Amino acid sequence: MRLVRKRIVQIAAGAALFFSGVAAGTLHARSGAAQNRFGQPKTVLHIVVYKFRDDVSNYDREQAINGIREMAGKIPGIKNIWLKTERNQARDFSGVYAIEFANAEAAADYAESPVHEAWSKSWQQKRENSLSFQVSNP
Repeated sequence: MRLVRKRIVQIAAGAALFFSGVAAGTLHARSGAAQNRFGQPKTVLHIVVYKFRDDVSNYDREQAINGIREMAGKIPGIKNIWLKTERNQARDFSGVYAIEFANAEAAADYAESPVHEAWSKSWQQKRENSLSFQVSNP
């Protein structure tokens, strides 16, 4: 009789352990979904796909891209820049760069900035073509 009670207690303990594991797994799965939360920032992304002219040297190409970094340091409201093209699906283009502005006003100020205008004149002499986009959240 004692052996039967012991066996019933073992089975009950095993079942309790099993259901505790199921409950813990469910909580963990739910917390994993919570980690995938994302925001919709109010920043503005200015993305440019560009193609250099064939006669522009590698040195001049590098200087043009470095000019974006220098310009970003001089214009208020620029939060981040992306200068290295990891993957370019626009195959006829040389690369892509992006500038993140703190808000729409900062993007508008950038467009009218004398620093941007000076850089843009040099950039236009080196590029054959470019497409630019601005992305923001409402």
